[in-house]
Amino acid sequence: MTIDIAALSNWIGRSEDASDIVTKRLVQSFQASFAPNLAAHREGEAPLALHWCLAPPISPMSALGPDGHAAKGEFLPPVPLPRRMWAGGTIETLQPLRIGEEVTRRSVIGDVSYKEGRSGPLCFVAVDHEILTPRGLALRERHNIVYREAAKPGAPAQAAPASVEPRPADLTWEVESSPVFLFRYSALTFNGHRIHYDFPYVTQEEGYGGLVVHGPIQATLIMNIIATLSGGEPIRLDYRGLAPLIAGAPFKVKAKRLPDGAIAAWTEGDDGGVRMEGMNRAG
Repeated sequence: MTIDIAALSNWIGRSEDASDIVTKRLVQSFQASFAPNLAAHREGEAPLALHWCLAPPISPMSALGPDGHAAKGEFLPPVPLPRRMWAGGTIETLQPLRIGEEVTRRSVIGDVSYKEGRSGPLCFVAVDHEILTPRGLALRERHNIVYREAAKPGAPAQAAPASVEPRPADLTWEVESSPVFLFRYSALTFNGHRIHYDFPYVTQEEGYGGLVVHGPIQATLIMNIIATLSGGEPIRLDYRGLAPLIAGAPFKVKAKRLPDGAIAAWTEGDDGGVRMEGMNRAG
């Protein structure tokens, strides 16, 4: 497959705005899905990472690709690789969102790049977001998306990582990764990606060993465990996905304060292997 990275780079600088309202029902649904694994927040404020549930792209059924995502080529560049995953990013919180206020997400394509990975060609698209309220800028973020080739026909499911010794932590949460949890989060974010709810599709078409836990579920838990350990200090997080987290068994979310004041946090499968990791910078 030929990827014209110069043509895709023409999307750099494209922008779009999308608005939504932080409703009480959305906050209650989010809390009911993640509790008790959320950081404390004041009455009338939204929990950390609720912004990923706001103003989702809404496409008609006729505009969806075979994986359940909206077809590319409008805001996101038309990368000719079918599998799309949440690769990581950076996030900085400035002030909490509040129930009842209108929020605008201002998004710009920040970069498009290509490289050959061990599993084949990879195309990375970086999207820069600002989350704005009537009170000003609440959050800024860079979201990194990676596109990969389709699974080879008849290829076996991806092997689980080998078991390793779990890393020590100052705070550990155990989280159930049930299909109902994944379905609820897909509903909260209007996310049609079939790898999170369609078992025949994810195992037979994309070659995973089971339903895949959403990247933003893991990032939400990482943000909240950091805020819990830090006592609510502002988030200045760099994070990245390392391997798919397959649903079924409980997984762990861990955080550890480092000597320089930074906080490392990560998700860990039942084999002890790290699936997503992040570093919250001190100061």
